Amino acid sequence: MTAASEVPKSIGGFLRAKPERYREWMLRRQRNLVGFCVVAIVVGAGSYGAAMGCWRAPLQAFYTGIKLPLVILLTTLGNGLLNGMLAPLLGLNVTFRQSLAVVLMSFAVAAMVLGALSPVALFIVWNTPPLAAGTTISSPEYALLQLTLAVFVALAGVMGNLRLVPLLRQWAGSAAVARNVLLAWLAGNLFLGSQICWVLRPFIWEANHPVEFIGQNCFQGSFFETIFNAMCRLIFS
Repeated sequence: MTAASEVPKSIGGFLRAKPERYREWMLRRQRNLVGFCVVAIVVGAGSYGAAMGCWRAPLQAFYTGIKLPLVILLTTLGNGLLNGMLAPLLGLNVTFRQSLAVVLMSFAVAAMVLGALSPVALFIVWNTPPLAAGTTISSPEYALLQLTLAVFVALAGVMGNLRLVPLLRQWAGSAAVARNVLLAWLAGNLFLGSQICWVLRPFIWEANHPVEFIGQNCFQGSFFETIFNAMCRLIFS
């Protein structure tokens, strides 16, 4: 194994890697690649989750710092299997193991983006009126934080997938196939990721709810309904 094919030990080396390098890492089945990506997800998404949760309480920051990386890792596992079935149908010859590796790398990039956005999220939380007994689900500051922090997560996810577009294009040998595979993967990330996110609830809890790791009503409602209601409250309040 050449030094050029070794998994980098720095974030910069990982983000600056060319498509050929990503493919080498993936095909060589390096355990270091999995370890590097998992650590990046835990640290990057964990720091962003802690910044989100600190508006509620220090304990909520601790819980959210655990739950957001868990959401990403569970989504990686589910979408890796799903994408391994979709990609061959769309013209990309990929195994389940390779699909998992690609999805894991894309989420590692997304987690690094979230880690970079953590100071921005903390700045927004710091300058938002603090959570108090009078803060309810209908409060505009509650809706603003929900939407802003959710948009950051969505933006990081899209950037993570777009970072690997050159790899998909080179691998498939066709820009159209790479585009179709990317759109299918983005759709899978959206629907599966949002559902896992809804159950674990890494976002802000209501003021009248106790600080919990997983709430008693975790299966009630839906992620998209909550986002839509938050938008309506923010626009019409």
